[in-house]
Amino acid sequence: MNTWKNKSLLVALILALTFSMLAACSGANNEKPAPSSTNQGSGNGGNSGNGDGGSEGLTGDFEVQYFVGGYGDTWWKHVIGEFQKQNPNLNIKQTAGSQINDQMRPRWIQGNPPDFVYIDGAGSNEAQMVTDAQLMDMTDFLKGATNGDGEKILDIAIAQPTDYNGKNFTMPLVFGSWGTFYDKAWFAQQGWETPTDFESFMAVSEKIKASGVSPYIHTGVYPYYINGGLVNSAIVSANGGDASIISRMASLEEGIFKSEPVMKALEKIVQIRDAGLIDPGAIALNHTDSQMSFLQHKAAFIPNGLWLENEMSKDVPEGFEFDFIPSVMQDKGEKYVAIPYTASVAIAEKAKNPEAAKAFLQFIFTKQFAVDWAEMTGAIMNVKADLENSTAGPVVKTAMNYFNSDNLVVAPALIVNADVETALQDSIIALLDKRITPAEWGERLEKAAAAARP
Repeated sequence: MNTWKNKSLLVALILALTFSMLAACSGANNEKPAPSSTNQGSGNGGNSGNGDGGSEGLTGDFEVQYFVGGYGDTWWKHVIGEFQKQNPNLNIKQTAGSQINDQMRPRWIQGNPPDFVYIDGAGSNEAQMVTDAQLMDMTDFLKGATNGDGEKILDIAIAQPTDYNGKNFTMPLVFGSWGTFYDKAWFAQQGWETPTDFESFMAVSEKIKASGVSPYIHTGVYPYYINGGLVNSAIVSANGGDASIISRMASLEEGIFKSEPVMKALEKIVQIRDAGLIDPGAIALNHTDSQMSFLQHKAAFIPNGLWLENEMSKDVPEGFEFDFIPSVMQDKGEKYVAIPYTASVAIAEKAKNPEAAKAFLQFIFTKQFAVDWAEMTGAIMNVKADLENSTAGPVVKTAMNYFNSDNLVVAPALIVNADVETALQDSIIALLDKRITPAEWGERLEKAAAAARP
């Protein structure tokens, strides 16, 4: 299944966070049964009106809309159940399902939305909801919002809210990252070093090539894989680790696609290409074919998202050990770069119980609920939590260790106009196929951006 686009309408086809092209790859993860867990972060909703944990709590009706895909609904039922215990006089309605976005669209259009919404899956589009003024401006609220453990939510978040002209209308709940994957056991057996920067990546790739194995394979039919897993992190690194360049690209700033950092990043891509380190047949491969080649050790590295291990779980050979590196394009001594895909939560502009919605948002953003999320979904919640003693999988634990580190820059998701997204995908394939130069890549994107500007 074409995982990323299903998963986040957020990385590419504009809100798509590219989850868009396919449905819910949130659907790439397998639901797991809920473990018994004591919620240490249930709290009282902080400053949003949830009281002091007394017997009454919040009152009135409160409706939560959430999409049910690969992450399942176990976690949602768990946290809503805990929230209900804190607020026994609150009438909570769960509006959920795999088709919920389409089913609820008429209500959103008619001005009768639920109070709280999880934006994910087919038929959802965060950017369009913001454009249509359907979501509450949470800028000031999020600045001071704390969870039940007294922690500021923005301080413990891995990724910050998407900036819409200086305002925040959503808060990322799910945090996934693109990156480079490899078989840790195979590398150890072959004596290949795990790369920590561009120099070591090139060096070990030459060793791999000399052994008769393709160093790097990708999903050419869906170029957003290599854009997310290699190109965008290269751009951030070439900008001195300043991830604001991704926001400038997303805002279609004139000249940004021809800027020096972008050109430097593309020159590194060309360097990899011209060294013969990228499998020449990858351009014609879909995600399944490229991933199977990777699992069969026909290639050593592959750009992908954190869903890869779960998605290919039925095909993983015995002894294969997935491992993950956020980026390999940074120069020696520079920080790793995480290029995220996210799925967010929001409060409806026309919410009937906004105080309950705010309290619920504060309630769920705790480290304990983040551990519960990892164990119940096999994915990462947008909270810096310690997963080492949890039952989460090894790739998720490795990724979280990176995300908790000071040696990592978390970039914003690149959300662009659909036509610009098409240009991004078509142009990287043309560059890899030696049909255009980096400068011509820039010209193509500047032309697409100019056409997309208001």
